[in-house]
Amino acid sequence: MHAPTHLTVLVTGATGFVGGALLPALVAAGHTVVAASRRPRASPDAAGVTWRVCDVEQPATLAPALQGIDVAYYLVHSMGEHGADYAARDRAAASAFAEAAASAGVRRLVYLGGPMPAGTPSEHLRSRMEVGEVLRAGRVPVVELRASMIVGDGSASWQIVRDLAMRLPAMELPRWLRSRTCPVALDDVIVALCRAADVPLAHSEWFDIPGPDTLSGREILQQIAALAGRKIHAVEVPLLTPKLSALWLRLVTSTDFALARELVLGLTDDILPRDARYWELIGHTSRLTFAQAATRAFASEAARPPSTRRLSRVAAAWERALAGHAGKASRA
Repeated sequence: MHAPTHLTVLVTGATGFVGGALLPALVAAGHTVVAASRRPRASPDAAGVTWRVCDVEQPATLAPALQGIDVAYYLVHSMGEHGADYAARDRAAASAFAEAAASAGVRRLVYLGGPMPAGTPSEHLRSRMEVGEVLRAGRVPVVELRASMIVGDGSASWQIVRDLAMRLPAMELPRWLRSRTCPVALDDVIVALCRAADVPLAHSEWFDIPGPDTLSGREILQQIAALAGRKIHAVEVPLLTPKLSALWLRLVTSTDFALARELVLGLTDDILPRDARYWELIGHTSRLTFAQAATRAFASEAARPPSTRRLSRVAAAWERALAGHAGKASRA
């Protein structure tokens, strides 16, 4: 049985999809949790989390945020929000953070990055790997965890495939949707991140954290549709490139277009793990299947107020049309 060590941990990216789920898990594990945000917040909050101001692109905020911290989680990535130079900004931010962590006496950094594709990585994936390299080159030991699609309500990559599977009765599938990956449930990612705080580590190292299923993009869409009682009529179109598909997604998905474009451009080749040894290392060998993770994501979405869902005008019209069609069918 693993006996967790009590640590004081800092979570950057605490207001994001993964960071928001990680905070309560770290508190439940018995750690003293400090969350970082760009603007001042209540300190501590109702969940027992203390908030500190920290902007990784503002070096002056790093030292105060890292004071007294044992383990720091680096969960930030600009995903193109700064324009063409975002990769350089991310490298600079990671370098400054690693140096500030060393000066503050932080004992470990934990970084959630992306996996290595079989072919040439997209700009987004290359940037994420570069950030990991920069952090691992610093003086503080680093656990870098590499996840492909994280399945959970709030995940951008999940939202894209969910929108495609739920809104289109027929679909022209590009050839690149043959590419395979191992989607991983948010629940399992949180376990992986929590255990990274005190997993035995002799030196900086990276690990893949794959889900148990290896699926093509087409199979992912088919499974999602099946869970919702739908069937996708798909025809493969070889000439529909990732760049053209990204433009097409502007009409279909509620995910921010710039973010959707970055994610789609990373789907050209297989994105498969080197191995799954991290799960054995932490004793977490029973992971959620893609279907189980997708079911939980749907349940979480259903529990949210409708006002929290952002749809494009075309996507909203499609959903209304599909809902009306379903209603007529049920009355027939």
